[in-house]
Amino acid sequence: MESVPLVTTLTVSLRFVIGVAAGVAATLAMDLVMARLTEGETPPLVAAGVLTDSAPQHAPERLASVVHYVAGWLTGPLFVWVLLTSEGLLGGQSLLATGLAAAVLYALMVGFFVFVVLPRSRLPSVRLAAIRRDWAISAAAYLLVLVPLVAVGSRLV
Repeated sequence: MESVPLVTTLTVSLRFVIGVAAGVAATLAMDLVMARLTEGETPPLVAAGVLTDSAPQHAPERLASVVHYVAGWLTGPLFVWVLLTSEGLLGGQSLLATGLAAAVLYALMVGFFVFVVLPRSRLPSVRLAAIRRDWAISAAAYLLVLVPLVAVGSRLV
């Protein structure tokens, strides 16, 4: 029976810890971007409104904050999982594997919000395009912080 080296097992675990830490940093950076966009701060309210079956303007702000931060922090480890998968498919750590993982996560982030969450909101259709655009920008800002932090951290462990 072959044993897996302890370093390999710890390396994977540590990469998930790095993902959480990077998710926290990326969420804080995303907050700065969202605050500057016209509809930037609307997506957390939309999510809270969908969860409470209410219009975003009547959604609990505390719930919107909790949903935003928990989702942001947990998206870091989700990226690590996607990255590990792409590295497995492409033969190890590389810029191509990292780029592929980032593209997949961006599509998941934007697609889930645009096609699952936003259609369930009670917003006028005239606002939806601006909300989609601002969410896409916010998600890109998130990944611009998350991806390099996870990539560098992954090479250190």
